[in-house]
Amino acid sequence: MEKIVTIFGGAKCGEESEEYGQAVRLGQLLAERGYTICTGGYLGVMEGASRGAHERGGRVLGILMNQFKSEPNRYLTEKVASAHFYERLQNLIERSVGFIALRGGAGTVTELSLVWNKLQTRVIEPRPLVLLGDFWPRVIESFRENLVVSEQDVALLDFVNTPEEAVRIIAERAEGESV
Repeated sequence: MEKIVTIFGGAKCGEESEEYGQAVRLGQLLAERGYTICTGGYLGVMEGASRGAHERGGRVLGILMNQFKSEPNRYLTEKVASAHFYERLQNLIERSVGFIALRGGAGTVTELSLVWNKLQTRVIEPRPLVLLGDFWPRVIESFRENLVVSEQDVALLDFVNTPEEAVRIIAERAEGESV
């Protein structure tokens, strides 16, 4: 069975940003371990992860949306068209053995929230949801302070600061591999 990891993150992160560099490294590491990379298929973090995997000969899925007028990034090895945003989100989620979220905007928060909610409600079987970046604990703590978020909810998340840690968690939790 194919091992797919979905990477979420901002489309507005340029090549010089920390997030883009982290995404390239994630793509490289995951491809080296035999994972297929799945992203929204456009620019920023999505391009960085696609580029990293492509550089290592990995398979790169881009889940595109027919409503967007933007061109997909050039590193995709396969494009999957979606009619609308919710179908795109479902495609990003259902295929994957794990998820990694980097810094992004409203789209990233939407993707993270949907995956997190599906894990909370057991709509999908347990799988790792890794948050990469030192800002995520503050974001989630703000959710805890201002929304109804329990310790059990937070326990569904893994917080890491490096791409290497993110890949280790994916390999250990999604596949039972020791790293």
